[in-house]
Amino acid sequence: MAASCTTHSSLMITYSATSIRSQDLTIPSLVSFAKLRPNNVPLYPPLLLLRPLRPVVVSAVTTAEADVEEENETAAAATATAVIDPPKAKKGKAALLLKRDRTRSKRFLEIQKLRETKKEYDVKTAISLLKQTANTKFVESVEAHFRLNIDPKYNDQQLRATVSLPKGTGLTVKVAVLAQGEKVDEAKNAGADIVGSDDLIEQIKGGFMEFDKLIASPDMMVKVAGLGKILGPRGLMPNPKAGTVTANIPQAIEEFKKGKVEFRADKTGIVHIPFGKVNFTEEDLLINFLAAVKSVETNKPKGAKGVYWKSAHICSSMGPSIKLNIREMIDFKPPASN
Repeated sequence: MAASCTTHSSLMITYSATSIRSQDLTIPSLVSFAKLRPNNVPLYPPLLLLRPLRPVVVSAVTTAEADVEEENETAAAATATAVIDPPKAKKGKAALLLKRDRTRSKRFLEIQKLRETKKEYDVKTAISLLKQTANTKFVESVEAHFRLNIDPKYNDQQLRATVSLPKGTGLTVKVAVLAQGEKVDEAKNAGADIVGSDDLIEQIKGGFMEFDKLIASPDMMVKVAGLGKILGPRGLMPNPKAGTVTANIPQAIEEFKKGKVEFRADKTGIVHIPFGKVNFTEEDLLINFLAAVKSVETNKPKGAKGVYWKSAHICSSMGPSIKLNIREMIDFKPPASN
């Protein structure tokens, strides 16, 4: 009998813990519970057990719901952050496509097969191959690119000079001259396209740039100094090293008309020199190219140490580059003319 009473009491406790809510525990309900209980089951033990059971369950459920809500809020915040914050746009070299992702035209891919990528060619073979790769509908320019072992951020390693191409550049050069007094008439007689003084300076300040070279007499440099911000970025600022500041204006005009080219090393130590057009003969291109190499070698900066020449390439405007054998290029001697 005791066992049955114990079982009955435990069943009542379990049922009460799971089914009775805290708001249902009013005084009338407790009285009715006392009337329905068996005689040998005490009133207080079930009531004592009922009070802690329900809050524990409610507390656990509430904690679980709070954790779920917190996880949902965290996930929503992460999603919102991912959507609201777009990736930053890349700038400079980082924005360029990787080499493997770049696409080339069918024409370029075909002419690229004419030369071996890592092979070093002698000068004559390279110029002959260059003429084969130039197959566009216009007359392309021919360019030389020399990587030198210099750092232009140091004054004693800067390179800026000129070279007179014996066979010309193939371009029509428009020359402007800043002079005053008798120099104005000398410039006009020498074939200058534009000649002026204060009036030309005012035109340049207003945006006039219809010329390829600007030559100035030394007495005009005080006035020309104010044009540095306009002419400097375009490479048109008169400079004694470039031969564009001179007292002998007629000679300077003649040299630039015939094919005098100014060159300078960029910030990475590379020199870019145009030395003709693809419609030149191979002999004329060879003569111009050797003149450019000699000028770069002659004007070697005093601060350059170690191996001066690092690499040399030639190419047409729209063609692939052709690597040259540096030792053979420096030691090359043109055939004697008959």
